[in-house]
Amino acid sequence: MIKKELPYFAVGENDYGGAQGWFTDRWMKIGGCAAVTACDSSIYFDIYRGTRLYPKDVKNITREDYLEFGMEMKPYLKPRFTGIDTLDIYMDGVNEFLAQRGESSISMAPFDGEAAYEDAREAVKRQIDGGFPIPTLTLRHSAPAMADYVWHWYLITGYWFEQGMELVKVVTYGTWRWLAFDMLWNTGYSRKGGLVLFGENH
Repeated sequence: MIKKELPYFAVGENDYGGAQGWFTDRWMKIGGCAAVTACDSSIYFDIYRGTRLYPKDVKNITREDYLEFGMEMKPYLKPRFTGIDTLDIYMDGVNEFLAQRGESSISMAPFDGEAAYEDAREAVKRQIDGGFPIPTLTLRHSAPAMADYVWHWYLITGYWFEQGMELVKVVTYGTWRWLAFDMLWNTGYSRKGGLVLFGENH
């Protein structure tokens, strides 16, 4: 068995990261998933990689402070009618946010959803082993179990690979769950999403 999960953080006492449903801003509530993954990634980098992206106290992350941060992130990953439906739009927004914060140590690369499953599996393992959460975009999906992840950004923060079972830990909506990665990756539709692969600039 090969299993690895990234450490994470709580918002308030019980929530596992942030959730777009908390926002009173209409567009963030409907389409703020990309911004939430960027907020969660930023807080993760502050806690575990020493960056300074979150303007509040990372040792005491309240929902109110998180919502303020989400509204700061909104202009960079602005919800729109068609959604942030490509990896490039996401990376452009996050790069602009990082530049505004004066943070140059984090790189990003796209990993297209049309790539072979075996290559995606290796990319996930490599990223988690390296200590990087993985922003993930799913567009349309044929599996009923993926209904909550259609046209949605979320984070992969762990893997659990053993004979006959290959799962990934998915974080969104202020909680987490394990999903079969082959199901997640093979959407059944021609237009794919994909992964954003964080890295270190040296």
